[in-house]
Amino acid sequence: MRKPRSKPSIERTVSAAHVKRLDDTTTMHIEKTTAKSEGVRLSINRDGKEVARAYLFLIWNSLHEAPFGLLEDVDVDESVRGSGLGTEIVNPVVTEAKGRGCYKLVATSRYARPKVHELYVRLGFKDHGKEFRIDL
Repeated sequence: MRKPRSKPSIERTVSAAHVKRLDDTTTMHIEKTTAKSEGVRLSINRDGKEVARAYLFLIWNSLHEAPFGLLEDVDVDESVRGSGLGTEIVNPVVTEAKGRGCYKLVATSRYARPKVHELYVRLGFKDHGKEFRIDL
């Protein structure tokens, strides 16, 4: 088990706490919190039509003073894919995340998108793991 870290002082409010007994010697502590987060939307328009977009979400947690960035919903219109707009929309997200002091930027992509994976690697991202998800 990891050694616990000291918690940084981030803007966080505990709105409710609950303790659930799992067995005679084990309890689970559940805190509902409100933590700071922000979102930035970037888009590229051509001839009055949006042809590329990306979102950067900055998320603070209790493990780090600095936020981490989540690159989300990157989309380039099919009619202009392969023209460099993927690079044009992702690079400013990286710059924005650095400028806002993010300690990491996470990008996810489905297995069926090998060209997107190549783009991310070319732009300096590392294949760091897998994403697991439950659709709710």
